[in-house]
Amino acid sequence: MNEQQLKRRNLIKKILFYLVLIGGAFIMLVPFLWMLSTSFKPSGATMVFPPEFIPENPTTENYKEVTEVFPMMRFLWNSIFVAVLTTIGQIILSAMAAYAFARMHFKGRDKLFLLYLATMMVPTQVTMIPQFILIKEFGWLDSYQALIIPTMFGVFGTFLMRQAMLSVPRELEEAAFMDGANHFKVFLNVCLPAVKPTIATLAIFTFMQSWNNFLWPLIVVNSNDKATLPLGLSLLEGRWGTDWSLMMAGVVISIVPILAVYLFAQKYFIQGMTMSGMKE
Repeated sequence: MNEQQLKRRNLIKKILFYLVLIGGAFIMLVPFLWMLSTSFKPSGATMVFPPEFIPENPTTENYKEVTEVFPMMRFLWNSIFVAVLTTIGQIILSAMAAYAFARMHFKGRDKLFLLYLATMMVPTQVTMIPQFILIKEFGWLDSYQALIIPTMFGVFGTFLMRQAMLSVPRELEEAAFMDGANHFKVFLNVCLPAVKPTIATLAIFTFMQSWNNFLWPLIVVNSNDKATLPLGLSLLEGRWGTDWSLMMAGVVISIVPILAVYLFAQKYFIQGMTMSGMKE
């Protein structure tokens, strides 16, 4: 095989590779495009065959109706409030625990961390009943405390932050101690600035998890006043039938904030994943 044939063969391989990637990307985008398209269709035009990705008579009435008939703005505010506070709380608690496990020396530290890590193996459903009983005893049912406080503690967040803090050079820490800093100042002024990308990564994970959480709010909330968007969207599903145009308009509204958060922090997200890099 001469050089020209080799180049042609590599070119064909490259073209096939990109065609496969484009095909895969299109398949992944089909549900999103159908959702966006359906949100602009009038009722009765959603289940036509073949499917129409460009509505014949586009309308914005679905968005108007979903915000007027259902308290979507209230659900949106509740989701934003709960997700933001949960994210802030989990970052603070995870960072403090990670600093203790990564930079402080005390007897049984590594064994305690392994025991702490082992709790990741316990399914979330197993801990829900004890958590519900505690929340009920505290009198927090149908409140923001019930939605926020139990979800502020995350083993994965501590693990992620610990891996990042292990990569902070020991010399920086020792220099700070020589200047008279204590552990709190080293944590605040040395470790946290060095792991900003990982903090952004954890923030995205936590925000997305809180935003999409359906089961826990369903258990502890029983009024529309405290309901989050996933619970609100479930109200759009009828007992005997579902207005898909209305449902998709609600779903589009619900994904806008999470999309904005991801686009804003995606640079830090990639840096954080690289930085945390499973360093032991």
